[in-house]
Amino acid sequence: MQAAIFHGEQKITIGQAPMPVAGPGEVLLKVRRTALCGSDTKLWFKGAEITPGHEIFGVVQQPGHALDGRRCLVYIPVHCGHCEACLAGDTQMCLNESVLVGWNRPGGYAEYLTVPEQCLLPVPDDIPDELAPLLLDTIGTAAHGIRFVRPLVPPQTTGPVLVTGAGPVGIGALIALQNMGYTDVYVSDLKQERLQLAESFGAKSHPVGDGSKRFKLIVECSGAHAARSLGMEIVLPRGVLILIGESDKPWPVQENKAIRRKDFYMVRTFYFPKSDFPLNLELLRSEQARYRQLVDAQFGIEQLPEMFGRFVAGELVKPLLAFA
Repeated sequence: MQAAIFHGEQKITIGQAPMPVAGPGEVLLKVRRTALCGSDTKLWFKGAEITPGHEIFGVVQQPGHALDGRRCLVYIPVHCGHCEACLAGDTQMCLNESVLVGWNRPGGYAEYLTVPEQCLLPVPDDIPDELAPLLLDTIGTAAHGIRFVRPLVPPQTTGPVLVTGAGPVGIGALIALQNMGYTDVYVSDLKQERLQLAESFGAKSHPVGDGSKRFKLIVECSGAHAARSLGMEIVLPRGVLILIGESDKPWPVQENKAIRRKDFYMVRTFYFPKSDFPLNLELLRSEQARYRQLVDAQFGIEQLPEMFGRFVAGELVKPLLAFA
């Protein structure tokens, strides 16, 4: 089968890899779509020992299995199902497993992969192939973060909201916010094209680094240290700064008067629990026209090296690697 090799130093090649064989408790999945994700950029620079790609949608090819022939998404976190977190429904925060599909287990920038049975999310027939991967990071991660903090900052009492970073998760957060009743949303990003997309969805542009306006809720999706630090300064007392964007670099926090002399919540969320999946489906169905605008390219695996570079450069919002 064909699979992508991330060599590091911005180099990707396409090569042949052995067909994976499903072990006990696993199934073979034929990949149909894998969405490119900004978190894979670190592998573009550093390289990867396994095949990356973690926003995966495909068809189960495991004769005799109950889901054979079914269209399924791959739930990234492998989880034990019996630890305290799993029993509480927090499958994304399993206390016994640290395996993530596409990170330390082969992912979806390949024609096939094996998937633990517990990580299969069957996709209803009314969800098109090209929109299914959005149910994971773009919808799942973003919407889970909003749901998590909504009791602290309900829409009817919050006022203006700021989203920092207008990549796929940032735009996903914008749509989720509006869908959940937050009507006055500002968005900041360095790339004008992404700001224009956010504005077309009803957001207001907010200059990057501008500290003149304060907010009860700030949804930080860029992972940039400057945005995180500014968020701590401009979040209102008893407000919420939620960190959804990721960064591997240490974040030194310089405490100052604006931070020290107020009570506020700083929240970090990771991915989404499996129990959120029906809510994610409902969100996609209700906002399908807008989510469809995010998918701005579909391409074969031989184009992945070029398309990944364009994605990192910000030319594309949510391109999909597509297999027949």
